Amino acid sequence: MGRIEEIKRKIKNITKEEVKKFSKNTFLVLLGTLIIALATELFLIPANLVTGGVSGIAVSVSYLGLPIEIEFFITILNWSLFFIGVIFLGFKFSLKTLCSTIAYPIFLIGIKYLLEVAPWLSIVYSASLIGNEAMVNLLSSLFGGFFIGTGCAITFLGGGSTGGVDIITFVLCKYFTRLKSSVSIFVIDALVVISGFILNPSHDLALCLEGVLSAFIASLVIDKIFAGSSKFFVAYIITDKYKEITEKVIKDMDRTTSIIDIQGGYSLDDKKMVMISYSMREYNQLMAIICSVDRRAFVTIHRAHDINGEGFRPLNHKK
Repeated sequence: MGRIEEIKRKIKNITKEEVKKFSKNTFLVLLGTLIIALATELFLIPANLVTGGVSGIAVSVSYLGLPIEIEFFITILNWSLFFIGVIFLGFKFSLKTLCSTIAYPIFLIGIKYLLEVAPWLSIVYSASLIGNEAMVNLLSSLFGGFFIGTGCAITFLGGGSTGGVDIITFVLCKYFTRLKSSVSIFVIDALVVISGFILNPSHDLALCLEGVLSAFIASLVIDKIFAGSSKFFVAYIITDKYKEITEKVIKDMDRTTSIIDIQGGYSLDDKKMVMISYSMREYNQLMAIICSVDRRAFVTIHRAHDINGEGFRPLNHKK
């Protein structure tokens, strides 16, 4: 009963601003997921592009001629990876992917039904009109990569995650601490693309390269929309509750801070400023911590050109 009463008390204390922020973030996650589903169903699947990720695995498996629809296989794989995340990373972490995990297959099936009703929306229909399959595949890789990247970036802006094979990356990085997430993601996607090339009966090298091109464009779009030219940021937080913020950053983000003595230019009062370096994926988490501790805090955020050291890129200088 005590736990139930605590939950009821938390619900009553929810402010309108928190509801508004939650609604906005949920909308962004759903919008981003919808864009990813559109790109997958309109460009990647019809053109048989293997770009890595869950959709790439599904297209690769489809070459085996198994009696299973790609959309259904994606649903099974997404939910399987979600439960793997719950087991190895905890439900709190996996909660970020839950919204996308539920919505993604629903959007895929809905778009597939729409294409059956209006086939002129399909890239396959366009290919039959143009009569140049190679050109259509190239356009599919370009536009597919662009919209996949856009959808992922919007999802990240909403504080969510697309889940999928990223969960495997996070599990590997948890148990192999020396393994960089960027390297892990690259290796997994590369294995998916290579598998698609091997399983494809025609062994179409051009189609394989178009899949790589699509994945490259997606990563560029994510960087430009979500983080500009850098994936790292530095936040300067002026607050009287610097100890509480530091404790929550250490506990929830597994990062640390620097506490700097400063003086107010107008009041000339002695104050404390918290400095923290973090990655683009941790932005929403940090802002949530600051808001939960001190809504009157003064926060300035700068994009860092580069950050080296423990928890980031290794410090290495080549002569």
